[in-house]
Amino acid sequence: MTRVLVVDDDFMVAKLHSRCVSAVEGFTVAGVAHSGADALRAARELRPDLLLLDVYLPDMDGIEVLRAVRAEEERAGRGGAHADALFITAARDAATVRSALRAGALHYLIKPFSQAALREQLLHAASVRTRLAALDEARQEDVDRIFGTRPRASRELPKGLAAHTADLVERILREHPGGLSASECAEAGSLSRVSARRYLEYFTETGRAEVTLRYGGTGRPERRYRHVG
Repeated sequence: MTRVLVVDDDFMVAKLHSRCVSAVEGFTVAGVAHSGADALRAARELRPDLLLLDVYLPDMDGIEVLRAVRAEEERAGRGGAHADALFITAARDAATVRSALRAGALHYLIKPFSQAALREQLLHAASVRTRLAALDEARQEDVDRIFGTRPRASRELPKGLAAHTADLVERILREHPGGLSASECAEAGSLSRVSARRYLEYFTETGRAEVTLRYGGTGRPERRYRHVG
């Protein structure tokens, strides 16, 4: 279970985000804070796995909160037991986004955003945490999966796969965080089922998608693909 601390100065927004978190399987709201000082106190006492941080708080901004949390974790010698952070904010200026990234944020969602977008980032945060916990020594492919895809120029598609179609299939995957079949992907992208499956299997092999099997009454189980990273 991933324990989340929701930090937002708006009581109604914090309640909405809490409901979104609770609706995702494997996540629970450990606490809610409406100021920077409350967030620091809650992080110290509750030791959540993930912080959902707004930038605009009444006493200090969310980036200062994250830096202070990191400093306390280092002083406490907690090693790998750091809380991850996801910013959910209306702040759009590039300087703030850069500061959040440099402070150690996993991602940055600009309000307003869909519940599906938040759900995807929550699942990504949990996936990163799980992958890191399972590693003793990382291979390059492990690092690529954790940090996201490599720069576009470094990605070489296998012969017969086209970059524009790969981008289309990846976008469809991102738009269906609950997963979808090759047939559903083909329909969404106006592709043949065979073509859609080739790209989906390629993403699975390169760590950008994972497969689960859905068993029906008879016949072979259906392969369901979900975007990761």
